[in-house]
Amino acid sequence: MTDEYAWLINKDDPDTIAYLEAENAFTKQATAHLDGVVETVFQEIKGRTLETDLSVPTRKGGWWYYVRTEEGKQYAIQCRVAADGDTPPDMGDGGPLPGEEVLLDGNELAGDSEFFALGGSAVSPDGTKLAFSTDFKGDERFTLRFKDLVTGETLPDEIPNVSYGGAWSADCSTYFYTTVDEAWRPYRLFRHVIGTPAEEDVLVYEESDERFWVGIGLSRSERYLILSCGSKITSEVRVLDAANPSGEFTLVRERVTGVEYGVDHGPDGFLILHNDGAENFELATAPIGDPGAWTPLIPHREDTRLLDVDAFATHLVVAFRRDGLTGVRVLPRGGEPYEIPFPEPIYTADVGGNPEFSTSRLRLGYTSMVTPPSVYDFDLVTRELILLKQRPVLGGYNPDDYEQHRDWATAEDGVRVPISIVMRKGARDDGPAPTLLYGYGSYEASMDPAFSVARLSLLDRGVIFAVAHVRGGGEMGRRWYEDGKLTRKKNTFTDFVACARHLKAAGWSSAIAARGGSAGGLLMGAVANLAPEEFAGIVANVPFVDALNTILDPSLPLTVIEWDEWGDPLHNADVYHYMKSYSPYENVDGRVYPPILAITSLNDTRVLYHEPAKWIAKLRATAQGGPFLLKTEMGAGHGGRSGRYDAWREEAFTLAWVLDRLGRLDAPGRYEAPAEAVQG
Repeated sequence: MTDEYAWLINKDDPDTIAYLEAENAFTKQATAHLDGVVETVFQEIKGRTLETDLSVPTRKGGWWYYVRTEEGKQYAIQCRVAADGDTPPDMGDGGPLPGEEVLLDGNELAGDSEFFALGGSAVSPDGTKLAFSTDFKGDERFTLRFKDLVTGETLPDEIPNVSYGGAWSADCSTYFYTTVDEAWRPYRLFRHVIGTPAEEDVLVYEESDERFWVGIGLSRSERYLILSCGSKITSEVRVLDAANPSGEFTLVRERVTGVEYGVDHGPDGFLILHNDGAENFELATAPIGDPGAWTPLIPHREDTRLLDVDAFATHLVVAFRRDGLTGVRVLPRGGEPYEIPFPEPIYTADVGGNPEFSTSRLRLGYTSMVTPPSVYDFDLVTRELILLKQRPVLGGYNPDDYEQHRDWATAEDGVRVPISIVMRKGARDDGPAPTLLYGYGSYEASMDPAFSVARLSLLDRGVIFAVAHVRGGGEMGRRWYEDGKLTRKKNTFTDFVACARHLKAAGWSSAIAARGGSAGGLLMGAVANLAPEEFAGIVANVPFVDALNTILDPSLPLTVIEWDEWGDPLHNADVYHYMKSYSPYENVDGRVYPPILAITSLNDTRVLYHEPAKWIAKLRATAQGGPFLLKTEMGAGHGGRSGRYDAWREEAFTLAWVLDRLGRLDAPGRYEAPAEAVQG
């Protein structure tokens, strides 16, 4: 293939940087008319957010841990206070709690850096040390450091180029961490003894198969370190007594292609969640002395996808998915299992942070498209749901002013595809309303119903927001995912188009704009080629639109790992031709395309900036219609700008562009500014 824009891959070439900066200037000029609405929407997002706030504290040992934010500051502050009983401390006005100890202040760590992110933080089991890692570029290569929580001093130990996560040994003397190879694959596990030079760290495990990555964790019981190796379709796990950090890991069960499993430690041995002969997974038990001998505990069900298991001293908790919705099942030790009921017909419920092994309460998260994120404790004795906090939404938000629905489209092959819909009441009083349709559809990731403060600026201007739960995601179980990957990937794209057409035919929608990011950006590029006439505009965030060229190049980050998801076009001609038939960049033609806004980041290590840059260039050179715009964050990574105010402004820009494409740019919002804000 001839790729006339391949030169854009050279990030170090001054011509590339000049090109991206020129594109930014062009986009700024082309969207200058949006500036007033961008500022208005930004102020709405900011005004609806309680800027000084704190999370519900979580108990671990003798401390309550929480995160808080302060008005005017970009980053969160991690804190703790001494615990007295099982009831979380009063959160007051969101400011510092009495007796507070600051563990990490993201604002101090960030300093004047344009970008800042934490790769993770982990308090040692005895509560005296903190491991944390930082990234100042957005390339997700972190520097690992340690803090003495008794003295407050940062220790001299410093380890560069580590990956996410890590785990402490039971005696808190040793920390395990992973590093990545040139393809950004976590492949090595190291053991670091606190107080020793990083050069003396011991390589514990190295994964030689380029399809597999490595992760490490400490069980909730703090009895076992769990070393996981996984590809997209296969798992292999090893365990080690956490009290013996210099010991050898024990293999649970040897990897078998297509068999995935995870391990947790409970009061009666190991818990194994696996798909060996069980497409939607089943839960098994295994003895400590023979972890590869699995005995079914919750058998496989065709209608229920088991997602995760959490083991506690007196009960097990299983997260599952059924009929497109999430659920939580409790298995008391020696008692009858039961499921926790939730109040709305469309919602998302998940198991929250529960670090204590011995507890009488289960922390849960809950949200819907009209209910702000809520934190509950579920009393395991009384079976009562106790609301601890619902995220405040300022500016006159009333959930009764909005309505959510679940509808179903019929795909080309007759499969019913769920759609989640939210709107302001009365939005369709005068007929179908303009709509923003969102989609993803890869990696079995589910786009479950959830609340968004920023989204209110669309809903209040008469725009419907909908999510197409297309195949390739996990909303309807493992088969839903399998039917939207490899050589069935096109189902993802045709499902999305079917959802768009259904929304119009059923009277929900007039004009439709589409939005997706990362692998959802591939979806955006594919539907732009497949049915450009269906969309009034398309937003593609960090889009994977040069899929074929990327998957053909094993030297690029994550490529070999991704072959289990997309196929291997380098060694399989059938896969090559199939991917070539849908890869967005290869299939741009001379038809009339809708306006397209592509947003990317220069330091993104997952979907490299050159993919949308090449795509937009080819659209301009080949297609009719548009305009086709590229916006590159020159100091950010895959997640975009790191500070919350910067991220809000970026989202305000995107929403203003969508409003313009849907003819609602001049529509008034319904944000009610507080009196002091109006007076000021």
